[in-house]
Amino acid sequence: MLTPRNIQPPRIPDSLPKIPDYDFGAARRRVMDKDSEEHNANQHHNSAGIATNLLELAAATISEELEYEYEGLPETTTLTTHLMAGAIAGIMEHCVMYPVDSVKTRMQTIRPSPNGRYKNVFSGLATIVRNEGPFGVVRGLNAVALGAGPAHALYFACYEKMKHMLSTRPGQNPLANACAGSLATLLHDAAMNPVEVIKQRMQMFKSPYKNVTECVRTIVRTEGMHAFYRSYTTQLTMNIPFQSIHFVTYELGQETLNPAREYNPTSHMVSGGVAGAVAAAVTTPLDVCKTLLNTQEKGVLNCGGKHRTEIKGMVNAFRTVYRMNGVRGYFKGLHARVIFQVPATALSWSVYEFFKYFITMSRAQSS
Repeated sequence: MLTPRNIQPPRIPDSLPKIPDYDFGAARRRVMDKDSEEHNANQHHNSAGIATNLLELAAATISEELEYEYEGLPETTTLTTHLMAGAIAGIMEHCVMYPVDSVKTRMQTIRPSPNGRYKNVFSGLATIVRNEGPFGVVRGLNAVALGAGPAHALYFACYEKMKHMLSTRPGQNPLANACAGSLATLLHDAAMNPVEVIKQRMQMFKSPYKNVTECVRTIVRTEGMHAFYRSYTTQLTMNIPFQSIHFVTYELGQETLNPAREYNPTSHMVSGGVAGAVAAAVTTPLDVCKTLLNTQEKGVLNCGGKHRTEIKGMVNAFRTVYRMNGVRGYFKGLHARVIFQVPATALSWSVYEFFKYFITMSRAQSS
């Protein structure tokens, strides 16, 4: 049994291990630094989010602005820009497909020569090249190259300016577009009608004119200056509905193929080609009468033993075509006209839309 006398007190060692001093100030600073880093990270994240939102908003605003401006050349665009874009588009449209247009003119002849009859466009091209050489299909091309530039420059410049003046709200306005197109057609045909007369006289089978200069001089000397505008009324009667159908069909094509109204060469080409085909097919009877008024075929003037000095006016031309060929006479050269208009119109729209896109983007980058 243990007694208090037997209990020994615990032995205390001579030296205890030293406990290091704890730096509470350093620990507090570490905690504060960690909180500061987390705060800065959160603040940086919030700033990045705000910047991203601002960039997205700015991009959307710019996109909407460019999309609206692309629908038509900007109102501040100079007249020179409109003229240049239209001139280049017009020259390319008429010159690239000129050989097909030459065949179309011959196929629309009311009383063709036996050697001037063609089964189709390709047969006509081959026959002309074989009998008249490769330059036979481009007779009168220089007149078109000189005339199409100014005519289309006036057309597109007038169309864009009048469209902006007549539009009461941003975006598409079909009525304003139709009115602008009709007014532009008046200027276009006033410049282009003399060229059409010269061109079609040069395109005729066995044309008596050696060159464009001789053709102009002969017409002025024998028929007077009014001969260059003999078909002007018929030309307007044909081109106003042609352009109306053309623009309506093109816009419908764009609504289907390019609803966002962005620069899309494929949609512009397809819509333009279809629009040209539809408008050309519908207005072919008027084109046949216009060709008759421009060419004043000798075989028609002397038909039936009656010698007429000229065929005057659209009504007279309509009666003459019906008397000579019946109803089917109004559709002579239909296939050639459509084959000409599809690529020509597609090319014209593609070139013009490219200039619209190029000018709009250049304007946006410079600002």
